[in-house]
Amino acid sequence: MRLGVLDQMAQPKGMSAEEMAVCTIDLARYVEDLGYERYWFAEHHGTKGLVSSSPEIMMAALAGQTKKIAVGSGGILLPQYSSYKVAAQLLQLQALYPGRIEAGVGRSPGGNETIRSLLADGKPSQMAEYPEKLQNLLRFIQGEGKVRAAPRTEVAPSLFSLGLGENSAEFAAELGIGYVFGHFIKPERGEASHQRYRERFKPGLFQSSVSRTAVFVVCGENDAHAEELARSQDLWLLQVEKGLDSRVPSVQEANEKQLSVSEEEKIQFNRRRMIIGGPEKVKSELLRLSKIYKCEDWLILTNLYDFKEKERSYQRIKKLFS
Repeated sequence: MRLGVLDQMAQPKGMSAEEMAVCTIDLARYVEDLGYERYWFAEHHGTKGLVSSSPEIMMAALAGQTKKIAVGSGGILLPQYSSYKVAAQLLQLQALYPGRIEAGVGRSPGGNETIRSLLADGKPSQMAEYPEKLQNLLRFIQGEGKVRAAPRTEVAPSLFSLGLGENSAEFAAELGIGYVFGHFIKPERGEASHQRYRERFKPGLFQSSVSRTAVFVVCGENDAHAEELARSQDLWLLQVEKGLDSRVPSVQEANEKQLSVSEEEKIQFNRRRMIIGGPEKVKSELLRLSKIYKCEDWLILTNLYDFKEKERSYQRIKKLFS
């Protein structure tokens, strides 16, 4: 089992953005020592508690303070940006840290229409142009075409497309790039998406298919401990989906929160996107999903209030597959 981290930099209540940035670098160095293979940063805008808004900058900061762990984006919101500029940033990172740069890009608008427009400097929506922009990005990082992006590195950075269904999987396969499925967003399409990617893959940037799966995981000392820890993540996700405070609440706040029947039902529905349990349950579920998806490469999201508990969760997960 290959393990990495996908970090949305979900900020606990009572912690500043500056403190969050320091804790994130510390966490990444910690999981590198544990043996995790990669650390990816998400891109979110217009929220109060998701601190990762510029994955390229976080990648540079982290690569400079670690030794060998791969650093990546999960993912850069390509429809809002120039493919040429994104390529130049990725190539610059590759020149600084050869072989450690993994570029994941996605189709998300990054927020509401106001946020999307600001990111795109007022230009009309280019969501439908994602396939063309991704093709252009691939050409630029490979040094193809009449205009080449700089710097011209010896080897291109790795490129992945993030997706939630068969269409995105097929497009990544046809381009010969990697594919990351968001189980933590839409788990019902996982098996079909991975299968489509494998079946339609054509050698390109990669000579063989490279697929990964991103999932929420909380691994406690036992099932009961994990359930207690996960209450903060449950409430956090509920608030995020409602467009409310996206900072992570404490377990105490989550336990004291009076929830409606529909909110409790929504939390249980969202648990399909997560693996919550003690070591035995977490290992069983990861192995079960790996068998279904035929994928043994995982990006783990753990959005807890307590950073020490987050570290311990990642430690327990890694120990399962050491």
